Amino acid sequence: MKLHNMIAFSSLLALSAACGSKETSTDAEETPASAETAVERFADVQILRFEVPSWNKLSLKQKELVYYLSMAGLAGRDINYDQNNRFNLEIRRTLEAIHEKYTGDKTSADWKKFDTWSKQVFFSNGIHHHYSMDKIKPTFSKAYFTKLMQAVEHNLSPEALEAIFNPNLEKKRKVKDPNVDMIVASANNFYGKGVTQKMVEDFYKGKSDPNDPTPVELGLNSTLVLKKGKVVEEVWKSGGKYGQAIDQIIFWLRKAVKVAENDQQANALKALIDYYKTGSLKKWDEYNVLWATATKGDIDYINGFIEVYGDALGKRANFESIVQINDFEASKRMSVLTQNAQWFEDNSPLMPEHKKKKVVGVSYKVVEVASESGDAAPSTPIGVNLPNNNWIRQMHGSKSVSLGNLIEAYNKAGGPSLTEEFAHDQEEIYRAKKYAALAGKMHTALHEVIGHASGQINPGIGQPAETLQNYASTLEEARADLVGLYYIMDPQMVKLGLIESLEVGKAEYDGYIRNGLVTQLQRLEKGQNLEEEHMQNRQLVSAWVFEKGQKDNVIEKVVKNGKTYYDIKDYDKLRTLFGDLLREIQRIKSEGDYQAGKKLVETYGVKVDPKLHAEVLKRVKPLNIAPYNGFVYPVFIPVMDSNGKITDIKIENKQGFIEQMLYYGKNNSFLY
Repeated sequence: MKLHNMIAFSSLLALSAACGSKETSTDAEETPASAETAVERFADVQILRFEVPSWNKLSLKQKELVYYLSMAGLAGRDINYDQNNRFNLEIRRTLEAIHEKYTGDKTSADWKKFDTWSKQVFFSNGIHHHYSMDKIKPTFSKAYFTKLMQAVEHNLSPEALEAIFNPNLEKKRKVKDPNVDMIVASANNFYGKGVTQKMVEDFYKGKSDPNDPTPVELGLNSTLVLKKGKVVEEVWKSGGKYGQAIDQIIFWLRKAVKVAENDQQANALKALIDYYKTGSLKKWDEYNVLWATATKGDIDYINGFIEVYGDALGKRANFESIVQINDFEASKRMSVLTQNAQWFEDNSPLMPEHKKKKVVGVSYKVVEVASESGDAAPSTPIGVNLPNNNWIRQMHGSKSVSLGNLIEAYNKAGGPSLTEEFAHDQEEIYRAKKYAALAGKMHTALHEVIGHASGQINPGIGQPAETLQNYASTLEEARADLVGLYYIMDPQMVKLGLIESLEVGKAEYDGYIRNGLVTQLQRLEKGQNLEEEHMQNRQLVSAWVFEKGQKDNVIEKVVKNGKTYYDIKDYDKLRTLFGDLLREIQRIKSEGDYQAGKKLVETYGVKVDPKLHAEVLKRVKPLNIAPYNGFVYPVFIPVMDSNGKITDIKIENKQGFIEQMLYYGKNNSFLY
């Protein structure tokens, strides 16, 4: 799962979902924006660049490994576009042609509108917003767009053109409304024309055995289509769907095998190649076991169809890739978490039968990102914990990483802070400025390392994707967040030297409640409810503890001068409430209690108070904050001798956003 960044990085968030998770947030101290970090701003997005400080410390062989793994990731970029919507690749190529070839007036209002919209499409890997998943509405006319296409002699199909401009078509990439057919209503490309939610549910009914101790993640790497009236899977593999791109992934992975740092790493890469060649989910699990236990070396990676957030039913996974370099000093400082994983499990508020008797194979590293692609870019997680399959985590362990250089880039970008506007009092503001950055990092670590690795499913229950269905991801993110929230106020954290005092925990509590109940609403348009899993998770947790603590005035809702604030009155009682909710969500997961999970999410995690929402939008507007951040990435340039042998690999990070999108389109496109 991955932890994704939240509000602007005046809000340093905690986690996301490659661990199966993607986010939490606290307010970081305001810092001046860095011209070296900030690249540009458009719509609701700020583009940043980051540094890779350890690059020149790597050997040539290690640089080659990073380069090959990065190229393998970029080879799958087209797949993610196509998964998000069937028209995305066609539309993207048209946008690339216009940006490359159009020589007309680029100072007009219409061009500026087109330029902004096209950047939004590139940033979102398609025509739907990367976070809300609503279609990105063009503010220029179809006639103007047609004029641009004619000028560069590159025309879209009538269907793709309608997909852009007809507001009634392809409206939302993922719909998570249980009152509609979520498959028919969603505009993603995971399911073929005519496939309904009932067909999907019927297709998988009986395919999984709840007593199987090593179940595969059914549906993870295929498109479900109708052929001659029968539902069938089109598997994503070499020789199958997306085969041209997957063959390129395999090509680069084979090169990576030859420069692997050790046998464990090489064997995992070979298993990943076998998986891509066959599409077998059993081989996917075999690979993940090898990958999770290959913990030696300076270089690591994520590559595959992993996170299921893009599918309303939580089955099919988008392609993503992250290539990373270990930050040894930072990792050493945080190793105390993994060394004490069993203590955290033993002392959690879970029911005894839901605790792991033996926590195995938990590793945690702070890393420097070198490359990201697919669903991990340009909008990126800041923390990752994998594999997602529960039995692998329980039997073999998992890897957690914090993407340290990206977090550093967020901090350098700075910008106006939400804290002064939404914090209840000066004490809260002071605490945020002093401790929130550390609190966010620590909550991220606890979420990924301890949270996703904690708890166990009862025998014979089956996987959450089957038992909790479309609520599984929201509940898992809430569960991991709650683990972090519960322990960040534990005196043991001070004893272990992870935080200097419980004021760090209080800062996290302040920021989490403030964000979960108020500030994250800035990401929604008026009239919208919450559908994104991390936003649902944060509101669910915050609204539940607020309600349950009212009789003891644990959190007080305060309205001053027409502005709403939430003031925590009793941090210890709030911690107890976090533990109570953690115990219940773990019970829901362990017992596969769909109805209880549904009630929890629908009651606390979905509905938005329209009056409060309007207030938040009004208060945020003068701050001029970009709610979302993303990156341009380094380009790796091999240096060859006269025999074509690589003698060095240079790293450059000077491209602008559109320049990089066109570069990728020219050099890393394989689906036609």
